Formats: sequence, C-alpha cells, structure tokens
Amino acid sequence: MRKIIRDFLNGLVFGATHIIPGISGGTIAVVMGFYFELIELINHFFRDLRKSLKFAIPLLTGFAVGLIILSSIILSLLTNYSFPTFLFFIGLIAGIVPHIYMRIVEYSQRLKTSNILLIVLPFVALSCISLLKAENEEIFSAAEIYEKINFQYMIYIFFAGVLSAAALIIPGFSGSFVLLLMGIYNIAIYSISSIRHLAADLSNFPLMLNICMVLVPLGLGILAGIILMARILKNLLNNYHGQVYSVILGLLLGSIFALFIEPMVYRSGLSALMVTTGVITFILGTLSSYIMGKKTFSK
Repeated sequence: MRKIIRDFLNGLVFGATHIIPGISGGTIAVVMGFYFELIELINHFFRDLRKSLKFAIPLLTGFAVGLIILSSIILSLLTNYSFPTFLFFIGLIAGIVPHIYMRIVEYSQRLKTSNILLIVLPFVALSCISLLKAENEEIFSAAEIYEKINFQYMIYIFFAGVLSAAALIIPGFSGSFVLLLMGIYNIAIYSISSIRHLAADLSNFPLMLNICMVLVPLGLGILAGIILMARILKNLLNNYHGQVYSVILGLLLGSIFALFIEPMVYRSGLSALMVTTGVITFILGTLSSYIMGKKTFSK
C-alpha cells in the first residue's frame, strides 16, 4: 500500500509539472526516483503484466489527477506568482546538476573533451532555440486557434505530440516547452482545463469536439513518441552512459537559461517581495532536488 501511495504521489507531481514550459518531465522523474523504472515499464510492459500494472495504474492515475485537477492551481500560480513559482522549478533543475555531473565522471573516469562538447552543443542549441522563440513569439487565443483547426493542423498536433513525448522522456528537456515552441501549448492547456467544464455539461457538443480535435491527435502523438524514445534511450543508456549523461547535463543547463529568458517567468512582476520569495523558493527547490537526487543516484 505504501508503494501504491508513493507511485500515485509521484504521478501527481509528474502530471502537474507537465503543463509548465521549461520543466522537464524526465528530470522530475529522475528527481522523484522513478525514471529508470518508468523506462523499464515502457520497454517491457508485457513481460510481467501484473507487476507493470501495479506500477502503472497508480502512477497514471496520479498523472491524470495532476494534469487535469491541478492544472488550474498551477496556472493560477503562474499568473499571480510566476517568478517564485518558476524559481522553485529552476531550483529543482539546478539541484540535480551536481548528480548528473558526478555520473558523467563515474562512467567516463574524467571529464574528457568529448564530454565537454556533448555538454556545450545541446546547451548552445537549446539556448539558440529559446532566443529565437523569444524574439518571434506570437500568441493566439484558444478561440482563434480552434477556428483554424483542420485535418492538416491535427496532423501537425500529432507530430508536436511525438516531439513533446520524446522531450518528455529525456531528462532536462521539457515536453511542454516543445509545445510552446511549436505554438501548441496554449491550445493544449486550454483544452485540458476545459475538460472540467465539459464534465459539468456533457451536452456541450461543440466544446467536446474542440477538445477531441486537439487532445486526441496530441495524445496519440505523445503515446507514439514515448514508446519510440524509451526504446532508443534505453539502448543508449546501456551502451553510452557517459555520453548520454553529458547530453542530459547540457540540456539541463540549457533549460535553466531558457527559463530565465522566458517572458512568462516575469508575468507577476519583480517587486522586492516577489524577488525575496523567488530566492527562497529557488533555495527550497535546489535543496529538495539535491537531497532527492542524492538518494536516487546512490542506488
């Protein structure tokens, strides 16, 4: 029973953080200590179906609750207290960096030139993408996006889901950030939060249709991306530990940079109270991540 509760709570955090651009689901899974169990589950679900279901059911239930129920709370925090909220999650990412670095040294014996390149290149690439997005961001309302949805746009949503899921599996790379870059984030979050309104009025067919046109292709894309990326990543981790962790470290550092230049971070303003609270939440996030990561990586 204790493990069921723990898996549910892990899923709750896992789901809630997926709606925040720049926060990596893979990183959260590493921090919470169930990342490698998740990769094993995806790759060998039918090998021991009973064991897989005992892990998957509470985790996915928590994920759904976190994604649907907590989305409104997270969105409220991002609207009214965006700076301290984002600083907490930036702290979570920063706290795991020392453990990833030590894992690189452990597998590579020392920090080689190849490791440095594999850290720098993903960092530069993600930073450039973030700068490009910040300069060219165009925000549409959900209603405007719903108006232009057609079959081609649904295919685009499907491939956005595939890329988002691939990023979701990789620690340090945010699936929701990919959706933000591809212009899908706003409509996806609006559709997810609208499920509560649909549940209160199931006769609202236009709303149901709009939600399905977004979430069905997105969900199918995410499922396909998770299965594909989990297999690739497992093979890479089995054969190229040091190199994979070097790339992960570069993506982690790139995510921190990307978050700091993300306009959403500063939506609530930078008053003395906000900055002070942000420093406190950053420290709390860093310490929490470091302590949990220490337990995870010592296994």
